[in-house]
Amino acid sequence: MPRSKKAFVSRRWIERLRNADLRAPFLLGIPPLCLLAYSLGGERLLAGVAISLPLLGHLIGRVTQAPTMSGSNANAAPGFRQNALLRDALERWQEDLQERGKKTAHFILRMERFDALANRHGEAAAEQIQRTMAERITRELRDQDVLARTAQDEFQFLLNPVRNLDLEICIQLATRLKAAVQVAIPLDGTSVQVPTSIAFCRSDQIAEPSQEGFQKASRIALQEALRNGPSAIRAYSEKLREREEGRRLNNELAAAALENREIEAWFQPQVSTETGDITGFEALARWNHPQKGVVGPGEFLEVFAETGQLEQLAEHMLNAALEAQKEWEANGFYVPHVGVNFAGDELRNPLLVDKIHWELDRYNLTPDRVAIEVLETVIAGAPDSTVSRNVNGLAGLGCYIDLDDFGTGHASISSIRRFSVSRLKIDRSFVMNVDTDPEQQRLVSAIVTMAERLGLETLAEGVETAGEHAMLAQLGCAHVQGFGIARPMAFDKTIPWLRDHMANCKAPPKIGRKTG
Repeated sequence: MPRSKKAFVSRRWIERLRNADLRAPFLLGIPPLCLLAYSLGGERLLAGVAISLPLLGHLIGRVTQAPTMSGSNANAAPGFRQNALLRDALERWQEDLQERGKKTAHFILRMERFDALANRHGEAAAEQIQRTMAERITRELRDQDVLARTAQDEFQFLLNPVRNLDLEICIQLATRLKAAVQVAIPLDGTSVQVPTSIAFCRSDQIAEPSQEGFQKASRIALQEALRNGPSAIRAYSEKLREREEGRRLNNELAAAALENREIEAWFQPQVSTETGDITGFEALARWNHPQKGVVGPGEFLEVFAETGQLEQLAEHMLNAALEAQKEWEANGFYVPHVGVNFAGDELRNPLLVDKIHWELDRYNLTPDRVAIEVLETVIAGAPDSTVSRNVNGLAGLGCYIDLDDFGTGHASISSIRRFSVSRLKIDRSFVMNVDTDPEQQRLVSAIVTMAERLGLETLAEGVETAGEHAMLAQLGCAHVQGFGIARPMAFDKTIPWLRDHMANCKAPPKIGRKTG
């Protein structure tokens, strides 16, 4: 018999021996063994048997302890990673997969935002969630399938090889799993739902059904599921792999874009609804992509967040804004202020106020020439922290504080006052069709009225039509910005645009406030 065949047969018999529970027969046999030993050899033989039995019991325990954990055993040790279980199963199944034409599939289940749940409810609750999830997954699997917990927030399993295993069967299983794991988990008088993304790859989709091959393919599908989550299901495919390779290459280029001076500041004007005068610009990051040309922040902001470059980006944009101010002045144009976007990472720098103060002095500009744009979600999520100290410190320095995307977050009136906000930027979702939609008009009117009561200015973002512009003026919104005024432009185009705008700008007729 060939060595590979002998090895397979040996593993198969060892596996059968391991699966057989010999401990119960062993325990039942202890009394008759002792009686037989005493009758045959007296006390000496009885003593020898008594000494030997514990050693024999230990050996039987070692043999019958299965090396794989499938079903409910997979969560017996929730603190340990169990990747080896999957590798061992694939080794045992190689003959079925390669010589008998059977198929398996590798699944990954990722519990989303698990760290936040663990922080909120504690370590014991996190372990309970892990065990409950393992039990629910087990109930959807067969006894021969192999389940392992491979990370704090992740389970993986392999299906026992079968003849017929197509995409539809895997999707049906994934759908059942999704329904099972999404049921709320009771925790000490409350309950939590754990969104879980599921990804899988079939063995006939990869060159060799190895642990490494499955991991690579299924994780490509998992990343796609997480991008489309929460609780999405995605199957691996060659098209998905090609797209992921392209995204990876793009991410590598994006990570080096700042260092290669490929990130540029473009500027979008803001105008007064009363006079049409320029009241500011917003500095917007654009990537001069080596293959695609100029692309927006959607292509690189996520990468910058992952690589910790957001603070470096904000510093780059601030310098570009201040340089633009000096250039506009040199060409005879006065721009009241330029808005620069700051996210949470930049605002957590305890030296931020001093840094901006130093930059303003370097360019010989007063603080009111800069508007620090902060997302409403950042304000709502930082009631008392370095973020709040920095925002108030910049306001105390004299900078404008613009609350961006207002209406989409949960900032309270008290937080708006506490953060010394200067202006509310009304989100595009409220501006769209404001000239024809009475409900939109009521929402904008309420925001403008509240801002006036608080002594704040308002600026509407995303204005695209003359009708929207006119209605916003009628509703009392002081400033507008959007494609209807001008698209974002490279700095070298701002000076000709300013010249043309000032030449053509005529004060519009006075529009009375809309009543009712």
